Amino acid sequence: MAKPKGNVSLLFPSIARCASIRREKDTVVADMDGTLLRGRSSFPYYALVAFEVGGIFRLLFLLLASPIAGVLDYFISESAGVRVLIFATFVGIKVSDIESVARAVLPKFYSSDLHPETWRVFCSCGKRCVLTANPRVMVEPFLKEFLGADTVVGTEIHVFKGRATGLVKNPGVLVGTNKADALVNAFRNESMPNIALGYRDTDYPFMKLCKESYVVPAKPEVEPVSLDKLPKPMVFHDGRLVQKPTPFTALLTVFWIPFGFLLACLRVAVGSLLPMPLVYYASWVLGVRVYIKGNPPAPAKNSIGRTGVLFICSHRSVLDPIFLSMALGRPVPAVTYSVSRFSEFISPIKTVRLSRDRATDASLMKKLLQEGDLVICPEGTTCREPYLLRFSALFAELTDELVPVAVSNKMSMFHGTTARGCKGMDPFYFFMNPSPVYEVTFLDKLPYDLTCRGGKSSHEVANYIQRRIAESLSYECTSFTRKDKYTALAGNDGTVVRDGVRIRDRRGKT
Repeated sequence: MAKPKGNVSLLFPSIARCASIRREKDTVVADMDGTLLRGRSSFPYYALVAFEVGGIFRLLFLLLASPIAGVLDYFISESAGVRVLIFATFVGIKVSDIESVARAVLPKFYSSDLHPETWRVFCSCGKRCVLTANPRVMVEPFLKEFLGADTVVGTEIHVFKGRATGLVKNPGVLVGTNKADALVNAFRNESMPNIALGYRDTDYPFMKLCKESYVVPAKPEVEPVSLDKLPKPMVFHDGRLVQKPTPFTALLTVFWIPFGFLLACLRVAVGSLLPMPLVYYASWVLGVRVYIKGNPPAPAKNSIGRTGVLFICSHRSVLDPIFLSMALGRPVPAVTYSVSRFSEFISPIKTVRLSRDRATDASLMKKLLQEGDLVICPEGTTCREPYLLRFSALFAELTDELVPVAVSNKMSMFHGTTARGCKGMDPFYFFMNPSPVYEVTFLDKLPYDLTCRGGKSSHEVANYIQRRIAESLSYECTSFTRKDKYTALAGNDGTVVRDGVRIRDRRGKT
């Protein structure tokens, strides 16, 4: 049996006593869990990888293994506990899938748990190093891209033919003396870091190698660093889980998914089979909350000799046009950029695919507008955070009958969008939430003097509508595009059905 945990706080002063002024020439090295992050358990992040890559059964396997990991960590060694978590999460998984989750999913959850005192010191130093027992492949994208870490030293996993074996490479899990040896090796050609930050007794070996060492106390509990304080904004992220999966939340998710999927099928069937005027009321009965604000316009009448109304929507999920139709009480066709064939099949409204060829798409939409009203989401892709992506200006050249619609939604368990996964499951994941919420706000119709007929360019019209919708939602306008999103999340331009995004500047206004 391992020796009882020591009290590292008796050996080193609290991080509150560490000055963060004039540290630009200093080097800092910090542990991750319990130090750089407030949370002292890495289970939620292993659970995210397990669920996003292996689904419900992999998450269940990790849940069953986690008590063993806890017992080993407390009674045997921290290293033994970490080895169990790594094996249960990674065995048989493609390394490319782990890297994808680490790039697109984990940063959102890591960034929401950043310790303010550690971050104060960490960001003030000119060179930053992170030394962690976590697998390097899992933490490196977040630490380097979002926190500006120069060096990340973590446990290395063993790989065979592109898949993780669940084992770790020599010298093993980086705890205790292994962590100290790794630090010496990382700085073998330069002096040791000026500042060391840790929190538990197994951090003592590497902390004593540095000039100054400070401990991050567990109490008092502190609020995490707000996202606007990070060097890089969290505009894009992927993954299905809304909440960080603690053991209890993960267990609840496992038990809910079978029931939730049946509930989602019922909700989808009701939306597809019932007449649109009844879908609104049926949705409320089934727990889907729909809130309608503003004054929607009356249906277009061909006898007047004008084209139909073009509804310009913010884009939160594939269901935006359906909920807009629900709010209007009538089905309104929608043009789409990339919706799965299955989503088109089950849709209660007519959907028309755009080709991304400007001339072809313009001709198609003009024809549809001659037949009646139409819905378009000019962002071209969804964004989960309170930002609006750049609006394509093509719609402004087609008609002057423009009605902006601010659409937002809320989910408690699952995200109804994906950049990396199966898009055909998006509606089901949204409806698997116990009580999802959609809010549809109809803004005033655009005055003719602000349309192209009134002398405005199509880009001016698009930017104006983007600002109006953003003000209504209290969102921020950006110049990010579909290509930016998919480059950051999936490493491509988004033209393939299963892919993601990269971020450019901090607040690119249009």
